Amino acid sequence: MAGRWTNRLTRGDATPHHLLLMGRRRAMALLGAGAAATGLPAMAADDAPNTPDDIRGYNNFYEFGYDKTDPARYAGAMVTSSWTVRVDGLVDNPGDWSLGDLLAGLEVEERIYRLRCVEAWSMVIPWNGVELAQVLGRLGPQADARYVAFETVVQPAAMPGVRAGVLDFPYVEGLRLDEAMHPLTLLATGLWGEPLANQNGAPVRLVVPWKYGFKSIKSITRITLTADRPPTTWNLTNPREYGFMANVNPGVDHPRWSQSSERMIGAGLFGGRRDTEMFNGYADEVAHLYAGMDLAQDF
Repeated sequence: MAGRWTNRLTRGDATPHHLLLMGRRRAMALLGAGAAATGLPAMAADDAPNTPDDIRGYNNFYEFGYDKTDPARYAGAMVTSSWTVRVDGLVDNPGDWSLGDLLAGLEVEERIYRLRCVEAWSMVIPWNGVELAQVLGRLGPQADARYVAFETVVQPAAMPGVRAGVLDFPYVEGLRLDEAMHPLTLLATGLWGEPLANQNGAPVRLVVPWKYGFKSIKSITRITLTADRPPTTWNLTNPREYGFMANVNPGVDHPRWSQSSERMIGAGLFGGRRDTEMFNGYADEVAHLYAGMDLAQDF
């Protein structure tokens, strides 16, 4: 397994919790011009913080609809109690695992990651979770395993997007095994020190910060180890626009828009855009995974 990862983002890139009860305008004033008086660090304008309201109120979760506010509006009906994850394929320890058993004894960490959506918007999010590699080590990948496939829950009664057939559900995603074992790859169970809201993928989701957000599948109910590359929902839906790899790459545009820059959610009317970084700023940690690959072809 790769070595432990050291976080380079800090709580200076996300709003301190004691400021969340005051308005964004006042919090930003304290973090900026008033920083010296309060003893708090100043914050660069292009690292504008994301509050829980930002993170919980602006989402893609097509099981609940197309609009960014649909998940917050409808996801409360999703049932997350007594959650189980089916583990199958090329593993030594298959079965229907309760979430508690799957994560038992593993260290829950805070990881403050950048999130870059393929739609050219971004956030900074303080996740809580465990390294996926720790969970996979518990499951025991067999020698022939090369990929990890994931599947999202389907609850038609609670999910208007499923009933409307906006995509071919269940939503499925996948990673190469070396990507899944990388110490940056997280199974998240919370954010801002609180359990995940349903619209953010409760009770457990994937977070792969160097890839576009659609790779970070939500509300996982199945993990499969396989020798063959698994199908993934957006690649099946439109392979010209959504590749399997889905690494953040400002040099490879989406067919319908540029990927060279991004809009920071919560930055305000005059927040402007920021340049997108290769691998979303995590190139030092992950570029070696793709040595020798043509990332314009393997997008």
